[in-house]
Amino acid sequence: MKLPLRIARRYLFSKKSHNAINIISAISVVGVALATLAMVCTLSVFNGFHDLVGSLFTHFDPQLNITSVAGKTFAYPSPAIDKALKESEVAAVSPCLEDQALILFQGKPTVIHIKGVSDNFSQVTDIDSILYTGTSARKGFQLHAAEVEYGIPGYGLAGLFGTLDYGTIEICAPRPGERINLTNPLESFNVANLTSNGLVFQVNQRKYDDTYILTSLRFAQTLFEKANQVSSLELKLRPEANESEVKAQLEKALGAGFYVKNRFEQQEDTFRLMNVEKMVAYVFLSFIVLVASFNIIGSVSMLIIEKRNDMQTLRFLGAKEGMVTQVFFFSGTLISVIGAGIGIVLGLGLSYAQQTWGFITLAGSESNFIVRAYPVSVHLWDVVAVFFTVILVGMVSVWYPVRHLSRGE
Repeated sequence: MKLPLRIARRYLFSKKSHNAINIISAISVVGVALATLAMVCTLSVFNGFHDLVGSLFTHFDPQLNITSVAGKTFAYPSPAIDKALKESEVAAVSPCLEDQALILFQGKPTVIHIKGVSDNFSQVTDIDSILYTGTSARKGFQLHAAEVEYGIPGYGLAGLFGTLDYGTIEICAPRPGERINLTNPLESFNVANLTSNGLVFQVNQRKYDDTYILTSLRFAQTLFEKANQVSSLELKLRPEANESEVKAQLEKALGAGFYVKNRFEQQEDTFRLMNVEKMVAYVFLSFIVLVASFNIIGSVSMLIIEKRNDMQTLRFLGAKEGMVTQVFFFSGTLISVIGAGIGIVLGLGLSYAQQTWGFITLAGSESNFIVRAYPVSVHLWDVVAVFFTVILVGMVSVWYPVRHLSRGE
């Protein structure tokens, strides 16, 4: 293998009798390099959006979330669950009850999500960092005072109210197990009031900002008639804890009746869609690499014609056809390797520049987007996958033509 590779390397870099061969070889390298650069940059942008969306959910979603497999709610407090949590590296637990309800504001009925949480919800999540008042100054997280129950709406829902200080609103929820009484519908609903404390939260995700109201767990359990019932337990782990190990430990301790999900699994649909989009982009860019590799076929074909006499000499010296084929196969592969190397270096440089200076902006508008420029995040395994994809596509594209043309001498 060493001799064919040495000959291929010498043929690739030596001066040819026809300058066109050198020019076509250079064009082949440039084509593969540009295709590789496009793959690195595109996948890095997908990673950037993935990490950006993940960071947005981080403020609202807990590290780990426990839900029931069998139904929407489960009994809590529970000695078995408390024992499992105590034996794990859990720093804080916030029981939550979440369900849909109807609000009546200025005569306009709107379906919303009520999420009742415990008073230590701010210890489990980073909710404090996304709380705002009308002056954008943050206030402390507070759910009730004496007998008054507060409701903290999402930013979009507060926009529907037309004010951050909406006063008091009526919350209606159907009584479980009852049919609606058509003669007196109100008898079939539980009705309670929530009062504004001047706070809103903004996750920058419409799923939350436009439909959610945070309130106390006590209020939600009373409204939905779910005493000692919760829909989830949200967990904050100790700083030194290994999230994957704690997750596996809780899954084993709680058994098959409960799901234990990390932040990405809590938003599985969102991240699955992003991963599918990334994979589709990867496949299409691989086809672009294949098209760019066709230039290598032309370059190697002209090299075979150029070195016809040299190959004949090698045959007279005892070289087999397989060795002759390997010489030109390695020549095409070297073009792919050089192009892939140059493309990765340029792609990493361009990604670093975008990450540092953000010179490629999103539609030229800063007001309509969370970030001003395209986010970029380079992942090592993506770079490795791109490199070997380009090499593999280059090898496959030149194998048959080289095998056919070299034997046709």
